[in-house]
Amino acid sequence: MTMDSPLITFLSDYGHADEFVGVCHGVMARRCPEARVIDITHTIPRHDVREGALVLRDALPHMPAGIHLAVVDPSVGSRGRQARRAVALHTAEEDRVLVGPDNGLLMLAAARLGGVVEAVEIGSSPERREPVSATFHGRDIFAPVAAAIAAGRQLAEVGESIPIDGLRNVALPSAHVRDGVLAVHVLRADHFGNLILDASPAQVAEAGIDPGATLSVEVAGRAFPGRYASTFADVPPGELLLYEDALRMAAIAVNRGSAANHLGVGRDEELLVRPA
Repeated sequence: MTMDSPLITFLSDYGHADEFVGVCHGVMARRCPEARVIDITHTIPRHDVREGALVLRDALPHMPAGIHLAVVDPSVGSRGRQARRAVALHTAEEDRVLVGPDNGLLMLAAARLGGVVEAVEIGSSPERREPVSATFHGRDIFAPVAAAIAAGRQLAEVGESIPIDGLRNVALPSAHVRDGVLAVHVLRADHFGNLILDASPAQVAEAGIDPGATLSVEVAGRAFPGRYASTFADVPPGELLLYEDALRMAAIAVNRGSAANHLGVGRDEELLVRPA
């Protein structure tokens, strides 16, 4: 991959209290000083690979094509049967490269970008920094390899080819409509307590829920009234709404409140949504 103005995006669970993010920036700047780095977020809950995979998937379509570095790596330095590979993946669409651990973190984003057409293992890359720390592969493997690719190195030059069908993925629940009831699942809650769901607006319509109509959201046998609205202000403060979010998927919110707290739900919990 060769770019006139190389770009690297960076997502992790490193937080901002320590030097980890800054050190990775420094490593990339030493290898490819002309690269621009965009920080997507570094506040993924620690070790939460699935949350990182969902955020990466939802963010990358809005980013320029480039190198996409992601590090949420609870198995860093593991050996034997628990070991995970370090990989760089070339996607079918937009000539993008994803760099990170092979633990499912990269695969939802890769699927949204047309799938993986080339994969290499970079744990022994000639671009890695020596000596390699057993616990900070973000600094010693992922960041320098991402920067090397941004500087023009090809995947075959930074790693060894591996089969695409052996890459690890993450499991997600699946919404469905049955007998006029939409069964949805909470994929995650955002900073505002809005619930990102696994259902599409087409599935909402299939359940017979029309825009502007009142509805019922059932959680563990308890029903909560709400409305299918376009935006938060369509309902009074404190009231529940189902809406199409910026990702064009169904979501649940409370105007000026937290739907997560209002419903008392967490990740993967099933909600039953029906016309009132």
